[in-house]
Amino acid sequence: MSAQRTGGRHDLDAVVERVLGEVREQGGAAAGPVEATVRADHHRLALTRFAGSGIHQNTEDDRTTVHLRVALDGGRSASVSTTRTTTTALADLVSAALAAARLSPRDATWPGLTGPVPAATGAGPDDATAGAGPAERAALVAAFVEAAGGLETAGYAQTTLLTSAVADTAGLHARAASTGAVVDGIARALPAPALDGAPGRAGDASFRADGVGRAAARSLADLDAAALGARAARRARAQAAPAQPLRRGELPVVLEASAVLDVVAGLLSSSFSGRGLVEGTSGVRLGEQQLDPALTLLDDPLDPASTALPFDTEGTPARRTELVRDGVPQAVTTDRRTAAALGTRHPGLPATAGAHDASDTWGPVAHAPVLSPGGGGSVDDLVAGLEHGLLVCDLWYTRLAEAKRSVWTGLTRNGTFLVRDGEVVGPVGVLRFTQSYLEALAPGAVTVGSEAEALPRALTFGAAGTARVVVPALRLASWKVTGGAAT
Repeated sequence: MSAQRTGGRHDLDAVVERVLGEVREQGGAAAGPVEATVRADHHRLALTRFAGSGIHQNTEDDRTTVHLRVALDGGRSASVSTTRTTTTALADLVSAALAAARLSPRDATWPGLTGPVPAATGAGPDDATAGAGPAERAALVAAFVEAAGGLETAGYAQTTLLTSAVADTAGLHARAASTGAVVDGIARALPAPALDGAPGRAGDASFRADGVGRAAARSLADLDAAALGARAARRARAQAAPAQPLRRGELPVVLEASAVLDVVAGLLSSSFSGRGLVEGTSGVRLGEQQLDPALTLLDDPLDPASTALPFDTEGTPARRTELVRDGVPQAVTTDRRTAAALGTRHPGLPATAGAHDASDTWGPVAHAPVLSPGGGGSVDDLVAGLEHGLLVCDLWYTRLAEAKRSVWTGLTRNGTFLVRDGEVVGPVGVLRFTQSYLEALAPGAVTVGSEAEALPRALTFGAAGTARVVVPALRLASWKVTGGAAT
């Protein structure tokens, strides 16, 4: 058999049709018809990294990945993938899938194939972003560094182009492309001495007087790297003030958008994934006033500014879906399997398309989330409403501790400040928290800021890559600090 290469982003349609042809040819001896869905993704990720306020790396990853799922005898299924696209490699891919399926037990919940569906129209790619090179990304880095006003900076500028074609043996064939651009960086100031005049935090390896500026967009031209650098520098300089004492416990808190990003991502991957509801690990109560009425959470992959594809990894057309409306959970993100399983329990539950690369492993996750802004004003306005509490700029290293209540533990970073009488008093350093995200957003506990930001987040581990997540700042009545503070 020929080893001719059939991959590349310009002939993904040929790749998926070649795979389906191999399925029909090799599966002809099966006891019944072979069902198959194949998806070919061409992903180009270009990255310009900087540290010490200078660029130290330009890199580009350009690859095609082919994913195949087959089902025999009404439910003996298997999934395989490859990054090789020669005709020989694609034939081997089909052989491996069929062999694995024959050894699999019959799956009574096999949902069948998507089949022909009306095409959804997304934002599509931005040509300038798709063609951007090192010079364009270097210009963003230069603007960020200059705006930091002499502080040491580090971070990256990134552009992505994702092209995907998906087809199945029931007649589905869809193709689309999307682009994304990200700037994510920090500025670093020297920490100040302690209040007693001692050397203070300069020798504390856990402390960094860092501020962060980040943003994501469909188009490179929509990123204001100078504004992001200035924001990072402002927060870094504020952290360089003497540290304030703080006792552990529950405190009111203002979460800036970058911290809210982690809360929303955590809820999407656990509580609002259809798999969690099917398996009983999600604590979402559909149709109940579980969250504060100020909260409305959407999945909107068809928004003109979205970086998502207009269909999910099974080819189901994307749609705008209200996951939470006025604090009442309305839906969870589903793939075909979880939608079928939930349909008998929740007949009115809307089917949604979760743009997720590995739903067999991770479950379907919304890929274009938008937390609607409210009437709470700016971050300064939210802080002004705190008598005693914290301003948290960013969260990281977060891990799920208890799925049902969506309890997460993690650390603050890039700015955590004590607030008294509506004024920021000074920094408190790095804190550990352990908090139920669902309970933090309970009725009566939330004030939603008026200014939403589009931020980058890898919501999943697949080819969809960095998502654009739109969130405002939040003021929460209670947040549990469990470590890193004075006892």
